[in-house]
Amino acid sequence: MRDIVAAAGVPQGSFTNHFRTKEAFGVAVLERYYGFIGALMQRTLLNQRRRPLERIRSYIVELIDILEDGWTTKGCILGNFSAEITDENEVIRLRVAEILQEIQEAVEGCLKDAVRARELPGRTRTAELAAFFVSSQQGATLLCKATRSAEPMRRFRRVFFGSILKQ
Repeated sequence: MRDIVAAAGVPQGSFTNHFRTKEAFGVAVLERYYGFIGALMQRTLLNQRRRPLERIRSYIVELIDILEDGWTTKGCILGNFSAEITDENEVIRLRVAEILQEIQEAVEGCLKDAVRARELPGRTRTAELAAFFVSSQQGATLLCKATRSAEPMRRFRRVFFGSILKQ
């Protein structure tokens, strides 16, 4: 917290005026990040003006653009918090899980729409595929951070559309 208040140029006591606990600060960080991700989801996954699979593709393309804009060093706050904080803090763990679930539900909605539009076979297990998508996308994001490259996310896009959806 000392680093944060020093970077902000405010006294350390000011931090506790805004956030009663480190947990409250962590939740505020998550909510701000979710605003960013929620806007991305609105433009892509939830954008009913696009074809279902194009919504998913555009979501990944925008993630790649974000990564290439300097986020390969930052990674995803959801993944970072999962790795670093959720063992110690149940409130943050639950909020991270809720946000990931909301992303998964948006992806599943696209997949269900793709089945209805006959872009995917009727036998497609949309819930399972959406869960796989989110875990794989989070793993790709983690690899982007480790390698300082957006290539893992580009590979995820190629495999998801070129192999998994083709089966």
